[in-house]
Amino acid sequence: MSRVKRGMATKKRHKRLLKQTKGFWGQRKNIFKRAHETLMRAWAFAFKSRRLYKRDMRSLFISRLTASVRPHGTSYSKFIHGLKVAHVDLNRKMLSQLSIFEPEAFSQIVEMSKQ
Repeated sequence: MSRVKRGMATKKRHKRLLKQTKGFWGQRKNIFKRAHETLMRAWAFAFKSRRLYKRDMRSLFISRLTASVRPHGTSYSKFIHGLKVAHVDLNRKMLSQLSIFEPEAFSQIVEMSKQ
């Protein structure tokens, strides 16, 4: 059986990983083992942070809606409950955008939720 040398594949894989660790500090950018550990950790944090970003944005939208419905004499929870009862299927992001850019339309939606 002929001998197979696999240095090229390994080198290609290592170079690909080291290219992704550009900008890391010290051995974390140029020693394969350290770079691999750091990159796996970075990917884990990136995955987690994408979820946390969604959570943060939702809380921002809720804060905006709370501030927007207070002058109309209602609370956020009553507003959302009223929308569910009225079968208005707008998400919190769109409602917050409406409250900022289309205050007249938003006030009509608030009136719908009150009934």
